[in-house]
Amino acid sequence: MDLRIQRSVVSHLRTRPKVIEVGPFVLGLDPDTESPFINYASPQPGAPITAADITELISAFTEAGRKPRLEYVTSCAPQLEDLLVTAGFAVEERNQYLICPPERLTVFPAPAGLTLEEPSTDPDRAAVVIAQNDAFGDLPPEDPAAAVARMRRNQERGGVVLGARTTDGEWVGGGQAAPPSDDVSEVAGIAVRAPFRRRGLGAAISASVTRRLFDRGVEVAWLEASGDDSWRVYERVGYVPAGHRLYISREI
Repeated sequence: MDLRIQRSVVSHLRTRPKVIEVGPFVLGLDPDTESPFINYASPQPGAPITAADITELISAFTEAGRKPRLEYVTSCAPQLEDLLVTAGFAVEERNQYLICPPERLTVFPAPAGLTLEEPSTDPDRAAVVIAQNDAFGDLPPEDPAAAVARMRRNQERGGVVLGARTTDGEWVGGGQAAPPSDDVSEVAGIAVRAPFRRRGLGAAISASVTRRLFDRGVEVAWLEASGDDSWRVYERVGYVPAGHRLYISREI
């Protein structure tokens, strides 16, 4: 499963507006945002990696004006962390990723007074982005139009975007999934504004995004939990731990 997830990470990076191949690495860049969570690299699984490759990767990030940063499944490049640390990188996070196959999924309905909808206009996409950013809190500043364009591209390429709104039309949360690759897709951005938490909305969004993936033929959905609360939500939906990923970066 680790290999399959890492391949999906690399495939997703190849959908960025600008893609740079640097030795064994794929670097995905979006010129419209400086967010390190959008602009990062990942190794192609099984490819040999040298210190010279790391130096070349740092240069590619520097030339693009972006912070050198990687996300990857650790078992697919077991020697990479030591090479990166030697080159001045520092670990940001070590995460377990969770997977859900169709037979494990449990779908939860939206709480009373709320509906789940796929935004189909740019104003609605903008409202979902605002709700997600508000829920997550301290995020790097970004041009709202760039975030909307990225969400629209995700939908156009077969990804899923789902928002939660009140009967009054207020968007209060959302989530999304990447366009599938090799019948695998990452679920991300599950967010609920504070006044609407503890009502089961996070589980409903997570499950509904995942169900839409399975309806499109996806075999494995995967995600990462940001804390114990979200971990419990995802386990209720049907996700189980499957492997480990590393976030690591270097100051410019």
